Amino acid sequence: MTWSTYAAFAGMMGFLAMMPGPDTMVVLKNALTGGARGGGWACAGISVANFLQGTAVAFGLGAVITRYQPLFLTVKWLGAAYLVFLGFQALRGAWRGDYEALDGVRQARGSHGRRFREGFLSNITNPKVIVLYLSVLPQFLTPASTFGDSLLLAYTVAALGVVWQVLLLLFVRRVRGWLQRRRVRRAMDGATGMALVGFGAALALEG
Repeated sequence: MTWSTYAAFAGMMGFLAMMPGPDTMVVLKNALTGGARGGGWACAGISVANFLQGTAVAFGLGAVITRYQPLFLTVKWLGAAYLVFLGFQALRGAWRGDYEALDGVRQARGSHGRRFREGFLSNITNPKVIVLYLSVLPQFLTPASTFGDSLLLAYTVAALGVVWQVLLLLFVRRVRGWLQRRRVRRAMDGATGMALVGFGAALALEG
């Protein structure tokens, strides 16, 4: 694999990483309730799941999962249900709007492990991640490509996701005072919740 090929791949994946998706919404949801640190733990969970899925694809396990329909459909439905669950949590917060009391409960319950778990589960149960790896990586590999080339491409996808999420967290931290306004917070929770429910529904309905 040449450097020009890798640069083209990294450029395309960097653009895709910035497209709004479930990972971005989960990080944003946790950043709104737990600040940059809370969002960081969700980002860490997503990153671990992303690296695991990339490794699975490089080893050929991703193709096995997508071909074995019962397993693939189980992961798909679990992922859809979990995204909808997270979405309803955000929508409930927007509906109540009582953020002083609600944040106290969330801070008590929102341990680092819980935020990490939210990020990890939202990514690992999203079969679209493996499908993305399987559909894009082969286009940049040749018969002469090595196993190391496959890992490099897979880990590049995960690393670019981390970069984008960290930039998002830095932005949230910079405007956190504005985001803490009740009207803005309700709008953000509502938008985030609707997006997560929408992603879950789209995943469930996708053939």
